Amino acid sequence: MNVAFELSMPSNNSWNGKWSGEGRRYVRVINVGASKKARTKWQSIIDRGYFSYAFGDGWCAAVSVREVSGTETRKLRKISAGFCGYDWMIDSIRFDGEIYGPNRKKAA
Repeated sequence: MNVAFELSMPSNNSWNGKWSGEGRRYVRVINVGASKKARTKWQSIIDRGYFSYAFGDGWCAAVSVREVSGTETRKLRKISAGFCGYDWMIDSIRFDGEIYGPNRKKAA
């Protein structure tokens, strides 16, 4: 099963209200396995489909998550401009089911 993560910046605090990456697609597609166990683990994340993270300075990042076919995987990988160094958000979603970071700590 292939899962696509797409990054956007729906809220920002820039002087002109725009993100320098606006107009480009930032997508990472990963294969999470085809087993029933993998599908069960990922289904709740795919069903939720949208995660956000507020940096605390007016900027907010969002990551959309969805299952994609092999054909779409190839297309997305071809057009993607990377993930702008925010791969840690993907890892947080994968392993914690939420985006955690300096402004949103995991409960102890």
